[in-house]
Amino acid sequence: MHPASLYPERVSSGLLCGRCAVGLIFAALALSACVTAAPVQEAPVSASLAGDAPLASAQRPLIIAHRGASGYVPEHTLEAYDLGISQGADFIEPDLVSTQDGHLVARHENRIDLTTDVAQRFPLRKTTKTVEGKVETGWFIEDFTLAEIRTLRAKERLPFRSRAFDGKFAIPTFGEVVALAKRRSAELGRTVGVYPETKQPTYFRSLALPLEEPLLNELATAGWTTEQSPVFIQSFDAASLRFLKSRTRVRLIQLLGDSQADVSLSDVKQYAFGVGVTKTLLLRVTQKGQKLEPTGFLERARAAGLAVHVWTFRNESLFLAPLDQGKPEQEICRFVALGVEGLFTDFPDTTLQALETRCGRK
Repeated sequence: MHPASLYPERVSSGLLCGRCAVGLIFAALALSACVTAAPVQEAPVSASLAGDAPLASAQRPLIIAHRGASGYVPEHTLEAYDLGISQGADFIEPDLVSTQDGHLVARHENRIDLTTDVAQRFPLRKTTKTVEGKVETGWFIEDFTLAEIRTLRAKERLPFRSRAFDGKFAIPTFGEVVALAKRRSAELGRTVGVYPETKQPTYFRSLALPLEEPLLNELATAGWTTEQSPVFIQSFDAASLRFLKSRTRVRLIQLLGDSQADVSLSDVKQYAFGVGVTKTLLLRVTQKGQKLEPTGFLERARAAGLAVHVWTFRNESLFLAPLDQGKPEQEICRFVALGVEGLFTDFPDTTLQALETRCGRK
């Protein structure tokens, strides 16, 4: 079996899974006060929190809420980010795209009919376009103003996760995500950081809707402009990161997929603080899925002076290697034992539980 099939990052719509019920009960309880809550307002953060970026330590790696606690509620909503923070996340991760009028909002990609009710609210806006060489038909963020986006509601993207919260949550701007992180930092007395990703940055720049400048402006407004700020900016696009490197001191992360094992890490080090890698770049599946062996990539990253963050940890068996079926904590501990500095997870509570009780260090 090919390693990528053991750790798939994209899932076909025909797959089913029934392991979400317990988590969704927890989510419903945790979110009961959020559904009718007032819009998030910017709250001041103490000076110590504002400049105290969470860092991985000898105690444990960072917990990064991947699109929020997206295993429980629709991804990239304030409710998903808030739940992730409540479950112990050190960082919340918004993917950023641009509206027609230049506002950054949190969506996984520019096509938005897969994660919102846009098709029902704007049925006549369906179109076909070529995005990064791929012809797609659907509804696209760059064809809508922020005012129009604010009328939409999020829905679950993956077919095997609950639809219980479909239609309940709005689409947040990046500014609202930052405000949430600051407010929760003040409430909890610990720093919660943001980990934005520039999505399809070359495409958006071709539309005169660049992502980088509005992102940096938002961070400047928040007072987050240095390497000590509670921010990582990530991208698969090296050109986007190189552009950012010339304009900010915040930490940058080069994302790498399965096909990029041979990337020059010394070149990456010229502009990035670290790399965000898929799991199979670090552990190779052997013996028909019954053994996982280090690939040597981690040692190469260490030699280049790069931090290593790993994506994506999920509870469902679909995303686990055969020897970890039903044991997501076991998989987490396997990567913690390698010494990685950060873990992207759809289930921050599972990750925290593993780190505190199963992985041999707190």
